Amino acid sequence: MAHVVTQHCCNDAACVDVCPVNCIHPGPTEAAYSTAEMLYIDPDVCIDCGACADACPVGAIVADYDLEPKDHAFIAINAAHFQQPGKRDYHPKRALRQFDDRVALAGSPLRVAIVGTGPAGCYAAEDLLKRTGQGLQIDMFERLFVPWGLARFGVAPDHLNTKEITRSFERTLDDARVTLRLGVEIDRDLSHVDLCAAYDAVIYANGALSDRRLGIEGEALPGSHSAMEFAAWYNGHPDFADLRFDLDTDRAVIIGNGNVALDVARILARDVADLRQSDMAQHALEALTQSRLREIVVLGRRGPLEAAFTLPELMGLRSTAGIALWTDLPADFEADKLQRQAMGAAPWAVRQKVKAILDLPREASSEGRSVRLSFFRAPVAMMGKLRVEGVNLAVTGLTRGPDGKPVTAAIGEQMYQEAGLILRSVGYRGKPIAGVPFEASQGRIPNTAGRVRDPETDENLPGVYVTGWIKRGPSGVMGTNKLCARETVSSVLEDFTAGRLGHITEARERLLTSLPAGGDLAAWRAIDRHERASGLAVGRPRVKLVHQEDMLRAARHQQESYDA
Repeated sequence: MAHVVTQHCCNDAACVDVCPVNCIHPGPTEAAYSTAEMLYIDPDVCIDCGACADACPVGAIVADYDLEPKDHAFIAINAAHFQQPGKRDYHPKRALRQFDDRVALAGSPLRVAIVGTGPAGCYAAEDLLKRTGQGLQIDMFERLFVPWGLARFGVAPDHLNTKEITRSFERTLDDARVTLRLGVEIDRDLSHVDLCAAYDAVIYANGALSDRRLGIEGEALPGSHSAMEFAAWYNGHPDFADLRFDLDTDRAVIIGNGNVALDVARILARDVADLRQSDMAQHALEALTQSRLREIVVLGRRGPLEAAFTLPELMGLRSTAGIALWTDLPADFEADKLQRQAMGAAPWAVRQKVKAILDLPREASSEGRSVRLSFFRAPVAMMGKLRVEGVNLAVTGLTRGPDGKPVTAAIGEQMYQEAGLILRSVGYRGKPIAGVPFEASQGRIPNTAGRVRDPETDENLPGVYVTGWIKRGPSGVMGTNKLCARETVSSVLEDFTAGRLGHITEARERLLTSLPAGGDLAAWRAIDRHERASGLAVGRPRVKLVHQEDMLRAARHQQESYDA
């Protein structure tokens, strides 16, 4: 008997630290960790103690005898990881955790501002708290009246287990050395210059909440939207809550095939009765109830080997009740010589994903809504007179490159795919902050190990740091932000120890008192209680507030009730 890592693995790696036999891999000290889709438990070494399950912040680790039928496939996936050459070359005994990276502040205060309260910002705060002591003061700034960023507005509403990560984030905010300021926006309520004057270090963790565009004809037609906007809409983000999406159509096309694309496809295809058990925004539930969609097509311009979604995400979609998942790959696809060559050279995790794709039906089912994974289709133009009616696609395929290796290229054919709703899911971009260097082409802040770098001088800006998507681009899973934050915090502490910080010219207290009345941790907890109570009344986990003024009103009402 053994424990098994399942679909909801967030790569937080808290499980790695507590395993007494060191059988969970790859861990944060291994090179493969930064690109791993999930972690794996070696069934031949696991002693079934359950320590990892207790430590997992999202409930992704389950004893094999307690698995739900939909998760049984993960028994083989965990075992297969360790059947690769060299994957069992680890010492089956947990090494004692080293604390030599802790920094004694020695009476010198370290004042840190963190902009953003999503996973990146919370992991940065957590790492600072663990590696320092008294004398640390962290102020976290969030422009909305609710924290958690991606964990609240990016994680799909039916992935409630993944959202449990916010419990550990809340423990971080509970620390007396942390102050939360909600409703404070950089470049509106205070500036980068203000922050640098009042803090030894400023860490930007404000994410990437704008989408990349395709740059093709017809992209601006009504009915063409970004998947980012759609996901933020159904998750109740205040910036997108009032958008309208026309679901009175038979088919939707999603351009791009990353995890967000599969999330959106699942939400569009899923039975609304199931979604009522999620924390989806009420307005989205009502709209989806009226949906006429029968098919959702997920387009990838290259083949299964280059599919951007992860194997766990695919497995989750495949096991969702009421959805007929299939692929329109030809029946003889596996026999293609170039495809076999490319498959043989691919990493193990990619081969596992391709095998799962090839196991899918090659024809649509006549029952329920269907999700079709379509490969080798590149968008050329969106078509329609008054609104989107379809998309012209260039057919691509594998060919030999100059070095003889398989590459994807257009083969000269085009096809037309009818659709009344088109969602582009081709990446996210950050937004610039006045006074902070920004790489417009990449949509992120230039940096070296988290130190913000001026591209004109190629020198680091003293006391200015970055973490998360705004640092590295939209890559990785939730737990990837933990390692990313650790690198940034290491740079902060190294600079502090070397005496490169501490040029404060303004009092932090004066800055905080000059800010507009917003909210704090107590205000968030009041909003949280209100949402949970509203959900309890209708049999849901919570009913989200989606407008800033409603959040502020709920916070004040709850606080007044407590005071009374």
